[in-house]
Amino acid sequence: MATAAPVLEAPLINPWSTACLDWERRFLAGESLVPELPLFEAEAARGLRVFKRLRIPDVIGKPTMAEACGEWFFPIVAALFGCYDPETHRRLLQEFFLLIPKRNSKTSYGGAVMLTAMIMNRRPEAEFSFIAPTMEIAGRAFRQARGTIKLDPELDKLFHIQDHLRRITRRTDDSVLMIKAADTDVVTGGKDVGTMIDETHVFAKKSNAADIFVELRGALTARPDGFLFQTTTQSKEPPAGVFKRELAMARAVRDAEIERPLLPVLYEFPDKLLEGDAWKQDRGLWGLVNPNLGRSVDEAFLAQELAQAERDGAEQMMLLASQHFDVEIGLRMRGDRWRGADFWEAAADREVCADLDGMLDRCEVAVAGADGGGLDDLFGLCIAGREKVTKRWLYWSRAWCQRSVLELRKEIAPALLDFEEDGDLVIIDDGETDLEGIVEVLGRVAATGLLPEKSAIGLDAQGVSVLVDALANVGLQHPQVVAVGQGWRLFSAVAGLERALKHGKAAHAGSRMMAWVVGNAKAELKGNNVLIEKSTAGKAKIDPLIAVLNATKLLELNPVAAGNDNGGIGAWLQSLKSEAAAA
Repeated sequence: MATAAPVLEAPLINPWSTACLDWERRFLAGESLVPELPLFEAEAARGLRVFKRLRIPDVIGKPTMAEACGEWFFPIVAALFGCYDPETHRRLLQEFFLLIPKRNSKTSYGGAVMLTAMIMNRRPEAEFSFIAPTMEIAGRAFRQARGTIKLDPELDKLFHIQDHLRRITRRTDDSVLMIKAADTDVVTGGKDVGTMIDETHVFAKKSNAADIFVELRGALTARPDGFLFQTTTQSKEPPAGVFKRELAMARAVRDAEIERPLLPVLYEFPDKLLEGDAWKQDRGLWGLVNPNLGRSVDEAFLAQELAQAERDGAEQMMLLASQHFDVEIGLRMRGDRWRGADFWEAAADREVCADLDGMLDRCEVAVAGADGGGLDDLFGLCIAGREKVTKRWLYWSRAWCQRSVLELRKEIAPALLDFEEDGDLVIIDDGETDLEGIVEVLGRVAATGLLPEKSAIGLDAQGVSVLVDALANVGLQHPQVVAVGQGWRLFSAVAGLERALKHGKAAHAGSRMMAWVVGNAKAELKGNNVLIEKSTAGKAKIDPLIAVLNATKLLELNPVAAGNDNGGIGAWLQSLKSEAAAA
């Protein structure tokens, strides 16, 4: 007797999913980027009614939001208030992320949203907050809310404004709206019902930004009716730290890669419009990424600024692109960049270069370059090999730094923590474990027999004496360990690597750390030479790139592998592994 075929259940579909897989079509058609959601219509209608009644205090004529607000923003308002279930007092969407260029009234609209939230609120003694990386930025939204209240006699009766405290209290239930500093001591333990974060991208420069976001999200666990509303432009620099993570999460939700109770609304060009700078040539595209064009955004102003940026050079162009067109800045952002940066991303081959042992298996010879400085620097190491058949130059990089660098260089600390998370940067607390790590890696390479007898490990002669001693202790010394001239003496490596990257003769692991380092490099023309020096990079570190150039300098010598165990390095490495296993 035949058995019945199993009944396949249809996959469960979350009706509150905010994925928007057709966002590119919507964007190009000028449609709303908010997907269809099963909103509680009465709540959505009430929220829109309150929001549209509010007046804008800093616009001529002081129009209402119904008269002056861009139509594109109303679906966001409807979603924020329409996702509230009045029976269970839960908000089905608790996070909102709006990425939009400057001058699109995101702060004005955001201030009105927070005021609407106070009017709509059902929780007694609820707390609402404006939080921004600086008090000045947070103060803008507060002033919008304050000015709106003063324009409406009924609201002026309902709310008590304390300017000296930057605090607004609803008289009927003691709910408050206030400015809070972006500091963990201030937000720790908070139980805000509603929080607005303005200019998330500026948080990338705050070393404690990740902790602040943990605290803010923690408040939502105690307030199921609460929400976190972020508004931001693109970053003026390559996205890093908490902004990079928040933006990546919003894109992943939009693209259905992950599911969270988060509504992402991202006004950014699809990749195909970024190729060949199509967005610059066609004015008809400007209004797609600037939905307030014709209201708070002036097309003539954008055209004027674009023409000026083209005269001023690449750096000003990318600044304009990021702030007024939400173009994400990458490696090719500066006019004084190293030209190899133009080809760096395309040369990534993670499958070949990410694993050191796997990369070495493909090589007929290997060399190394290292570079480091003081305790506030990175110590960079590069292993470079020549591939057996293709003769490509393959690069693997790692870096180390003291944990104190996070305090000494707070502006780059979020980026360094990202690289540590990736595994490309090792942050050490004390001692000389950075030297131990470098020696261990070089020992692994030496044990393969791929190092040449001479000029195998190239170092900047300055500041590496401790590393020279550490290498000598394991049998790696001159003539295998050599000094590599810096400054103009690196020119052949600078130019040679540029050509190798451009013509597919070089590959690397495609790490975020090395992309950041390459983006930091400034090229300086002196005589007939192009120089890349640490002194021109300033606080932005390039030590791992100098290590790459030191290794490249040795590859230029067309080295041949020694083909032996390099003085017993293999035995030493095995003993090291045994000690680690025993520990």
